[in-house]
Amino acid sequence: MVEKTFTVTAETGIHARPATLLVQAAGKFDSEINLAYKEKKVNLKSIMGVMSLGIGKDAEITISAEGSDENDALNTLADTLSREGLAE
Repeated sequence: MVEKTFTVTAETGIHARPATLLVQAAGKFDSEINLAYKEKKVNLKSIMGVMSLGIGKDAEITISAEGSDENDALNTLADTLSREGLAE
């Protein structure tokens, strides 16, 4: 298993549009991918799960991946967060 912690930098946090981008990126991988925020962990392939967290600006989130393509999954999600100006 691999994991990485990020700080949300987007003024609006992780709302519907960025959540959709993350879910779509995660869906391309076979690994189990989770997003943790404030003691809660959800499947990053579930838009409803991600939206239920209510992640705002300056929040610390952790993405973890476990499976055959875990490293590629985590790298892709980190790139997506950075490219979209969501987190660093």
